[in-house]
Amino acid sequence: MKLVYVFDGKPPELKMEEIERRSAQRREAKDQYLRALQAGEMVQARKYAEASTVLRKDMVADARELLDAMGIPWVEAPSEGEAQASRMAEEGTVNAVASQDHDSLVFGAPVLVRNVTISGRRRLPSKGIVINVQPERLRLSDALASTGLTREQFVDFAILLGTDFNPDGFEGVGPVTALKYLKKYGRLEEIVELKEQLREVKYEEIRTLYLNPPAVGGIKPEWNRPDRDRILSFLVDEHSFSRERVEAALGRVQQTKSAQSETLEKWFG
Repeated sequence: MKLVYVFDGKPPELKMEEIERRSAQRREAKDQYLRALQAGEMVQARKYAEASTVLRKDMVADARELLDAMGIPWVEAPSEGEAQASRMAEEGTVNAVASQDHDSLVFGAPVLVRNVTISGRRRLPSKGIVINVQPERLRLSDALASTGLTREQFVDFAILLGTDFNPDGFEGVGPVTALKYLKKYGRLEEIVELKEQLREVKYEEIRTLYLNPPAVGGIKPEWNRPDRDRILSFLVDEHSFSRERVEAALGRVQQTKSAQSETLEKWFG
């Protein structure tokens, strides 16, 4: 794999309600963490600690600096990261979007790859368990062919079920009902049974955001050789990583003979 990392930019106004909901969940998780810690319930404390974590701006800056040192390109999206990554995939700049978020398909990514992990496992903090996973490749063309929907109808289908911009979806509407409605009426606003609910949802704005999202075209990522001294300085001197472990990882990189033998693990092992 040749990786390109995409960072989120400014979130759309339509997403503010969902952002506040997530923030409230993290605040509640932090309170639960403190209560569990005081009660000596360490398993519960860990679960709530994971659920209350926040990505700070300095963490993002550190991630970018490390990627630069490793020679891995990154892009800052003007808004949603999935939208920018999907634009790059549509243009053929990258082969696929790697994300757990199915929104990438709704944004128009031709190929979405899920469960890209080193260990083949994913931790589910809310359940406190670890599950085995396999990489999964989803194609937008397959989704459209199997449902018989157009790209625009596929966006309406997502809106009916609920997105980051209308998290609750439509009451009483699941995948089967959503598909039935779109087959019968063609467009979201024509669904007679949902006229009242449609007045409460900014579906036209959401549809436009998915079909024409803020994204930069013509990105030309460049991959460079890792800067050994810079990586050591950043990880060992500035962030107290084990020198032995970092040097071992760098040694694996140097032993790489060709691009065909490169693996994701070499960067993170």
